[in-house]
Amino acid sequence: FPCEICGNFVYMGRRAFDKHFNEARHIYGLKCLGITNTSLFREITGIMDAEKLWAKIQSDKKKEKTSTENVVQMEDGEGNVMPEKVYYDLQKQGLL
Repeated sequence: FPCEICGNFVYMGRRAFDKHFNEARHIYGLKCLGITNTSLFREITGIMDAEKLWAKIQSDKKKEKTSTENVVQMEDGEGNVMPEKVYYDLQKQGLL
């Protein structure tokens, strides 16, 4: 089983291949690519695959961060703070 991230090192047998994902050579190869969270990259042996997955993870994190920052907070008469959507849903139901 070859691993491109490990410098095209070939592992003999499935057990050795599975164990190498926690070894220093594979982790160092991922860090050289700029990847810090190595636990998500099990079974990924190609450099292009790892870079694509890392870019997708980074873009998802960025989208999630911007979506949570843009939430408008509303306050009801009792001082309870909630997102705008929840406030209007409760108002439509007559609970506010």
